[in-house]
Amino acid sequence: MKQISLLIAACLLQQAAVHAQSFTLNGTVEGKRTGYVYLNYSTGGDNYRMDSAQLQEGRFTFKGNIDGPAMSSLFLDRPGPMSYDGDVASLFLEPGTMMASLKKGNLKEATLKGSKAQDDMELLNAARKPVTTGLAPLSANYNKLNMAYIAARKAKKDSATLAGMLDELEKVKDKMEPYYEKMEAIDKDFIEKHPASYASVYLLRFRISSMSLREAESAYNRMPPALQQSSFGKEIRKEVDDLRSGSPGSAAYVFSKTDINGQPLNLGDYKGRYVLIDFWASWCVPCRKGNPHLKELYAKYKGKGLEIIGISDDDGRPEEWKKAVAQDEIGIWKHVLRGLDMEKRQRKEPNPEDISDRYGIHSLPTKILIDPNGMIIGRYGGGGENDEAMDKKLAEVLGK
Repeated sequence: MKQISLLIAACLLQQAAVHAQSFTLNGTVEGKRTGYVYLNYSTGGDNYRMDSAQLQEGRFTFKGNIDGPAMSSLFLDRPGPMSYDGDVASLFLEPGTMMASLKKGNLKEATLKGSKAQDDMELLNAARKPVTTGLAPLSANYNKLNMAYIAARKAKKDSATLAGMLDELEKVKDKMEPYYEKMEAIDKDFIEKHPASYASVYLLRFRISSMSLREAESAYNRMPPALQQSSFGKEIRKEVDDLRSGSPGSAAYVFSKTDINGQPLNLGDYKGRYVLIDFWASWCVPCRKGNPHLKELYAKYKGKGLEIIGISDDDGRPEEWKKAVAQDEIGIWKHVLRGLDMEKRQRKEPNPEDISDRYGIHSLPTKILIDPNGMIIGRYGGGGENDEAMDKKLAEVLGK
């Protein structure tokens, strides 16, 4: 038995060795001749490695193993365990030998030679630059206002003050929206024109949540098989499957929860009625702004068979959730929490009780319309249509 176990272990190690490939990253730092450079990079899947190299006359060398192109971060100061707000260079490593050029105080403008994936990212960054240049001051202002709002909340400022601060944040966000739309269009164009680029796979991983099911499937299917089998490719496949489970044509996942009043709620009990599931949160300004319209729809169609179930992303803030329901006067329909378990999420463990995962929800607000047979017939926001399309669909199925 021991020999068999050793044989299995040897085979696993051999498999790992086949996938792992060596890289060498040489580099220079302008403006810093001694000290250290720190490198954080993916070694495959969710595994990351933090390494350091001593600077000698402004030069450094890293050696390691990766299972293919891998996004990395380079720092001149050791990053903290949770986050890093300082200067950082984000570069694509590839198996082989590469050369990086860094400048102290401006790592974001670092260059890397010897990586095809990084070359592709440079093409994307060049296309993005006019947008990022215009967005930068707005982003800085938004971050400043947001930090002030967080501080005000911690200081327990009155609700009127907090509401005013949220309004200011929303005004800045409205100004940022056209830039985000332009950026999304640039990214989608890049993904479409470079389906065989690992940069596209990396980009698609973050863009897929805003795509319709048709767009997401098309982008995934254009990827070469080797990229589909990469760690990002597998994540994208899961995202597509999750999006399908929450899109028209799929049977709605039947969940069972305890509602805001401590009463049991089961989606299966709503068979025979149209159900609009509203994925929202107390901290989501667009969600809260949309509540008056939802109340109008509920008043208009409740007597014709419409039910609304609010699913809030407030598992860690139940008191804020209850306060928002009361303030917006939306306790007229049912409310439950999504069921997010952050400990499981951080350990990358399955969380079957998370309703948002079951419906492929990655942005708020998103609404799912379910027919009397339990089939999804509409998705609005977050990879779906807009609210105007929702109003039209409700009028179509309940307006007569």
